[in-house]
Amino acid sequence: EVKLVESGGGLVQPGGSLRLSCVASGFAFANFAMAWARQSSGKAPEWVASINSDGSPTFYQDSVKGRFTISRDNAKSTLYLQLSDLKTEDTGVYYCTRSLDWSSRGQGTQVNVSS
Repeated sequence: EVKLVESGGGLVQPGGSLRLSCVASGFAFANFAMAWARQSSGKAPEWVASINSDGSPTFYQDSVKGRFTISRDNAKSTLYLQLSDLKTEDTGVYYCTRSLDWSSRGQGTQVNVSS
C-alpha cells in the first residue's frame, strides 16, 4: 500500500520560508519520480514541482520558479520542498504524490501565508 505522510506546514508571513517533508512507504521510493501539488480553497489542485527518481531533472510551475526547491533523499524515502520568499497566493494544502498520480497523495500539510 502506497503511503505518503506530509509535514512541515504552518503559518508564515509573506517573504518567509518553510520546508515541507514527505515520508514514503509501501513502494520502492527510489524507483519513482515524485511531485508536489497544492490546492487552495475553492480551486482545483495544481502541480507545483516534480523530480525524477535519481534527483534530476526537476520541473517547476512558473509561479514558483526561483522560490521553491524540490529535493529527495532516497536512503530515507523522503521528499522535500523548500519554500522561500512565500507569497499570500502560495497559501493552500500541499500534497506529495508518487509520479503525477493525484490519487496517491497523503493527507497534506497546510501552508498559510499571511501578515
